[in-house]
Amino acid sequence: MGMTMILFMIIGLGIYFGAHYLLFFSVARFFEISSPPTKTILFLIIVFLSLSFIFSSFLAHYKEGWLTRFFYIFSGFWLGLLVNLLLAIAVVWLIAGLAKIAGMGINAAPVAAFLFAVALGFSFYGSWNAFNPRVKNIEVTIKNLPAEWQGKTVVQLSDVHLGHIYQAPYLQKLVRQINALQPEAVFITGDFFDGMDGQLDSLTQPLNELQAEKGIYFVTGNHETYLGVDKAFAVLKNTKVKILQNEVADVSGLKIIGINYPSQGEANNEVKILESLKDQFFGSPNILLFHSPVNIEQVKNAGVDFQLAGHTHKGQLFPFGFITSLVYKGYDYGLHQNGDFSIYTTTGAGTWGPPMRTGNIPEIVQIRLK
Repeated sequence: MGMTMILFMIIGLGIYFGAHYLLFFSVARFFEISSPPTKTILFLIIVFLSLSFIFSSFLAHYKEGWLTRFFYIFSGFWLGLLVNLLLAIAVVWLIAGLAKIAGMGINAAPVAAFLFAVALGFSFYGSWNAFNPRVKNIEVTIKNLPAEWQGKTVVQLSDVHLGHIYQAPYLQKLVRQINALQPEAVFITGDFFDGMDGQLDSLTQPLNELQAEKGIYFVTGNHETYLGVDKAFAVLKNTKVKILQNEVADVSGLKIIGINYPSQGEANNEVKILESLKDQFFGSPNILLFHSPVNIEQVKNAGVDFQLAGHTHKGQLFPFGFITSLVYKGYDYGLHQNGDFSIYTTTGAGTWGPPMRTGNIPEIVQIRLK
């Protein structure tokens, strides 16, 4: 592990535990908790909650069962609720500060209680939202598209994160929604698995019910590298899915380029791989499947017509969408067109960490080719 990663982890843990301390401090202040026994109980509860997701992640990775799954879901929900509580705390402190500047007294307890209740309700909505994906419809023009593909529908599915939270019944629901769209092909653009060990074969069986005349194509995401790419491939080889590993498939005159997400510790060599494959797709109508919306100009200049990406979840929780927009320079979500090049980045159909979406809607992407 490099020094940069170690520093990143230290900063991340500092922010994480600092957020929990801020919650403890603010709750004690807003509700005027001064009794030492009561403050101690509150502190211990928040310490337990702060450690819950770390411990549940280790347990879920090494032991499967209803108890570890419940603990993982509970601790994930707490992470999402924490974000919303911190937003509520920020509003209470703002109101208290403005009141002080105006020379007014304010009882913070009822304001905090109301906003905490709103945060809890918002979190429950986010959990419902996370399990109810909608179909997103877009149209994309590809230069010299073969007649056999003109006006046809393809579907992108990304970031399902099958594992302890999203299991076979959820995938079955996605499959039913996709089949209702009657797609010509289905493209799975990574993070199909959440990166947890377990009985993965039982999770993926609904894939065999997908109906797509020209096939189902898969490329890895970062969570497949956490799981182990070989494990992911071994499971998917028992399904109808065609795995693309830095290769080009010619499907009725449309070139499908599939590039693996780099393994842990590897540099992103997507552009180099594209260059090595260029003679197989350059000048022909093509679609690139790569998990992350990066190196956009280089991808365009390599001769790619249309890229499908995911990875960002568009921040998943409010207000993190503002951060992903900055990091990915506006390519963190949606359809972007530049001359003959287009890219669509999806929010994905699942979640990571908190089983919650408060910043956007999970989606299946229906794409009509023109």
